[in-house]
Amino acid sequence: MPMSLPHREPADAQLPDDELVRRCRLLDEAAVRALTLRYNQRLFRIARGILRNDGEAEDVVQDAYVRAFTSLDQFRGDASFGTWLTRIAMNEALGRLRRRRSTVEWPAGGDEPIRAQILHFPAASSGADPEAAMATQQLRAVIERAIDELPDTFRAVFVARMVEGLSVEETAELFGLRPETVKTRVHRARVRLRASLESTLGSTVNEAFAFDGARCQRMTDAVVRRLGNFSAPTTSNP
Repeated sequence: MPMSLPHREPADAQLPDDELVRRCRLLDEAAVRALTLRYNQRLFRIARGILRNDGEAEDVVQDAYVRAFTSLDQFRGDASFGTWLTRIAMNEALGRLRRRRSTVEWPAGGDEPIRAQILHFPAASSGADPEAAMATQQLRAVIERAIDELPDTFRAVFVARMVEGLSVEETAELFGLRPETVKTRVHRARVRLRASLESTLGSTVNEAFAFDGARCQRMTDAVVRRLGNFSAPTTSNP
């Protein structure tokens, strides 16, 4: 059986954005691939949060990349490439949303009232414990609903900072806010989210660590196997 070699990222994946952008200007396909792999998740989450539709979000991400890579002469470096690219994706998504709802606008401060189902976790692997997979799915739904109910002025900032993991400075740059405003909105969002989750989950805490269903049966079977043979149960006569 041949030995499998360890996975290694392409060398291009280690290059900084400015070098990859320079190579993209020279029509370097490897550089285009490296940048798209680097920003796919961020752009998808932002677009998905606005449109609440996986297929449309993917279309938006593709359109954003095409617009960005065919307009690199407009990238002056005033903001980071990631911020510039994310703004293009946001504008593409909002353009689609405006075509559905003509009254939608997006103020510079990021206060647009858009409801969003933000979190998009990877599915559990096919070999995972079915009960654990079900629990993960249910918890994901609870968290998504709680984030969806955050006030409009908090949600997008919370997603960028806490879900996507951007720094305070990156989030401030993306939404045109002061870093102090980002911190305040994230703090208030977390307080509201905690209260919402406690309210939702409080009634089900007593169901935690349940041993019903398949897990209960597995435990019982394992104990019986470890204890060995038992004599058949006797029935006493009345």
